[in-house]
Amino acid sequence: MTLTAFSIANFKAFADTQRVPLRPITLIYGANSAGKSSVVHALALAHHAIVTGELDTQRTQIGGESIDLGGFRQYVHRRDRYRQVELGFELDPRRLSGRVAELLKFAQEIVVELAIGGGITSGKFDHEGGIGVERFEMKVDNKSLLSMSGRAGGLLRLDRLDHSHPVFREFFRALLMATTTVENIDEEDLGSLEGVLDELVPGITARIRGLFPRIGEESEAGETKSEVWKDFVPVSRGHRREELAHAVQLFVPRRLRELIEGLDTALEDEIRRLRYLGPLRSYPPRHLAFSQHHDPNWSAGGGYAWDVVRSHEDVRQRVNTWLGNADRLKTPYELAVRDLLPITVVSRELPAKLHKARHDLVASLLEGMDAGKMIDLPLLARQVTEQIAVLNPDDPDDVILEIEELISEASDAEELAESWTEEMVKEQGGELQDLVLIDKRTGTPVSHRDVGIGVSQVLPVLVSAYASENELLAIEQPEIHLHPALQAELGDVFLESALGGSGNTFLIETHSEHLILRILRRIRETSDKELPPGVPAVCPEDVAVLYIQPKRDGVDVIHIPITPDGEFERTWPDGFFAER
Repeated sequence: MTLTAFSIANFKAFADTQRVPLRPITLIYGANSAGKSSVVHALALAHHAIVTGELDTQRTQIGGESIDLGGFRQYVHRRDRYRQVELGFELDPRRLSGRVAELLKFAQEIVVELAIGGGITSGKFDHEGGIGVERFEMKVDNKSLLSMSGRAGGLLRLDRLDHSHPVFREFFRALLMATTTVENIDEEDLGSLEGVLDELVPGITARIRGLFPRIGEESEAGETKSEVWKDFVPVSRGHRREELAHAVQLFVPRRLRELIEGLDTALEDEIRRLRYLGPLRSYPPRHLAFSQHHDPNWSAGGGYAWDVVRSHEDVRQRVNTWLGNADRLKTPYELAVRDLLPITVVSRELPAKLHKARHDLVASLLEGMDAGKMIDLPLLARQVTEQIAVLNPDDPDDVILEIEELISEASDAEELAESWTEEMVKEQGGELQDLVLIDKRTGTPVSHRDVGIGVSQVLPVLVSAYASENELLAIEQPEIHLHPALQAELGDVFLESALGGSGNTFLIETHSEHLILRILRRIRETSDKELPPGVPAVCPEDVAVLYIQPKRDGVDVIHIPITPDGEFERTWPDGFFAER
């Protein structure tokens, strides 16, 4: 991921700024109500703001019924409306692409920070409920490069641009070389232009789009879009300083816009990758084919996972392997798909098809007779009537069997039923399929409602891991309703999904000791070159273990490092795993 960490302050349980690294697998532990979920909820808020533009929100777009923030006055720390919620995002510039990668090619680390509050940015006073981004800052290599703050009318204005920053110095030098006719730029030139830069700064403004600022096409500095595309600014020896200053006025606002917008777009793309699975998974109705597909908890509750398994055979096969493996769930069940038609379709279509079938049956009987023989239909009808009249009420089977044989010779009932089904499915515009569990011992189809709840709770976790690629997967309590050995097996599922080719990143809130013990074991086996076949190599840098520790005001996020031997470098706080 380009996004390597994020930070939180003044959000729910968090007061002081706390940093959360994002590794291929990040595990979050802590006591009940310590604030573990707040880590995930902060990302859900950022995702919601990017998708909808709303910050004073209760239900997030991604959180369904599992995340209810209650609005700004509920999620700001201690319900203090005068505080600002702070979010920070760290990016690896080596993984950027396009124009922004060019502009920051000398950077080693980038941090974007913003503050959310109820002040003047939204154009309303706090008591009127206006919530917006009030501060934006970009830091490069642990040093502030630029900062913006809120103004009336919902604007952010550039307050500071550090033209002495080494990264900006190189960026500035390259800009002048590319846009003027000079052959070199020395430190004396750069120093002489600092005053011009200082004059530009107050005239550069931005508006928030989603969560991040966008500098307008025009600024008070006078730059217009047409002026930007002049090929070069000619620089003469006699007016070098003035003509370089003119180039700065023309091109710096444009390049700043490219820089900020490029970073914001990269961040938005990363945060949009977030997928969330809540702690209580949905328990779908018995017949999945007729379930509601877009209820508020469809994604967060994992209901979507059943539809994925139904429609994607490769995912279904991987889940079946896990369900039936002797070392894993050890169930006698496997998921299968069966074709269905709703009763409304059958009741509407069947009468017409029966009428047509009777017509075709008579035609078949006639065609089956000898070509030269004439059939006396009235005589045939009288003979059938006479046979029915002499039926023995106690033993009608003989005549009935004769009639059945006659009909069977003219038609194939199974073939007829199959053709009717195909016709009705085609008329409905596609197949209607239901997902069932097959008891492999008897071949009996059963519903997920007829087996233990553990299957329904683990299936969305498995689908999140198996069906996702290059996603940021936040999962709360993946181990719920699973016995200890299976909790450990989930560790391998996450490792395979993160390090085995799918490229997913996991942010997991959990209480499971067995899950982390399996991951520690794989780190140790990687170091000792004893990994089982098919298990990806994992090193300590691939895993972050965090402990959320409450304190008098807020919480601390404590990072517990792991050694190459699969051991923790420090003891767990608060006796969290007391028996060890």
